[in-house]
Amino acid sequence: ETITGNRIVKAFNMEEYEKRRFAEENERYFKIFLKRVKIRAISHPLMELLGGIGVAIILWVGGYSVVRGDMTPGTFFSFMTALLMLYAPVRNLNKVNLEVQEGLAAATRIFELLDTVTEVKEEKDAISLPLISKGIEFKEVAFKYDSALVLKSLSLHIRVGEIIAIVGMSGAGKTSLVNLLPRFYDVDEGQILIDGFDIRKVTLKSLREQIGLVTQQTILFNDTVRSNIAYGSLLRSEQEIMEAAKASNAHDFILRFPQGYDTVIGEGGVKLSGGERQRISIARAILKNAPILILDEATSSLDSDSEAEVQVAMDTLMKGRTVFVIAHRLSTIRNAHRIVVLSNGEMIEQGTHEELMALNGEYRRLYDLQFRDDGMRVWKTPKAKKIY
Repeated sequence: ETITGNRIVKAFNMEEYEKRRFAEENERYFKIFLKRVKIRAISHPLMELLGGIGVAIILWVGGYSVVRGDMTPGTFFSFMTALLMLYAPVRNLNKVNLEVQEGLAAATRIFELLDTVTEVKEEKDAISLPLISKGIEFKEVAFKYDSALVLKSLSLHIRVGEIIAIVGMSGAGKTSLVNLLPRFYDVDEGQILIDGFDIRKVTLKSLREQIGLVTQQTILFNDTVRSNIAYGSLLRSEQEIMEAAKASNAHDFILRFPQGYDTVIGEGGVKLSGGERQRISIARAILKNAPILILDEATSSLDSDSEAEVQVAMDTLMKGRTVFVIAHRLSTIRNAHRIVVLSNGEMIEQGTHEELMALNGEYRRLYDLQFRDDGMRVWKTPKAKKIY
């Protein structure tokens, strides 16, 4: 879970917590292993006893055959000698083979992880990033992924409190753009500045403390509802956790569980519906209370009913924050303060919904492909001062 959900682990500054949890699990496994060794220590003499009984039976049957004249003493003695000589090596060989195969399989997976090169490193003299007060700037940013150029000399300025929607065809570079902000990856060229500070010059902890993340593929852990909401905010009170759940429209369905907030939701939140998982994820972001928010196609995998419930929670979450919205359903971003259109890693259009529709360009083409009427659900983005 920690590996597959590494974006959430990084975004919520939980690397050290996960290291401690891993060490605790290793300790628990070690104790279980010792118990297994003790059981083996008991079972081994028992198996030897059973083996001895088997040999005794063979001796009795063989001896009886010799007495009856069905077998010569020499033949019987040779058979017993060969049997005893073969018994121990075969047993040990089988045991060693099983252990070697288990070890090789585990070692392959472990060494693959250990050999992974860290792509993002913190500078030794990195400073703590002050709370954002002015804005974010992508300055001539270029980014390659597996040698392919994903973003090409992209420049974009976002003011505090602005809700920016990022749209484009699949592979346009939308997710790559927002992944650069919390430094899941580093730019190959250019800079990303927050209040004038290059994000490569600040500590990862102080940077990621200011960024909340809600993704399309909701990452939840095999733990209680409470622990999942408080992930990254472990010192928050029970009341604060409940308030976050209420704000995300999750409190009521949580209380319907027999164990309420102590309900274990299973691996990946398997015991919850898609809408419930997403509202837990939103509650987690609300509790973190980060000034910058990334919504990466947060409702694209939901049905209409679930989307409507999650949308209300989204509206609460976005209030008073600087928001990046990646949207597949263009109806949900009509009221964004600004819409940025990407194509092949380049920004080709930007403006309000009305401005881009009047421009009759790529955004209008994408919009017309999805919708032919005006009867659609939209985000009611919070009122804000005019910022451009």
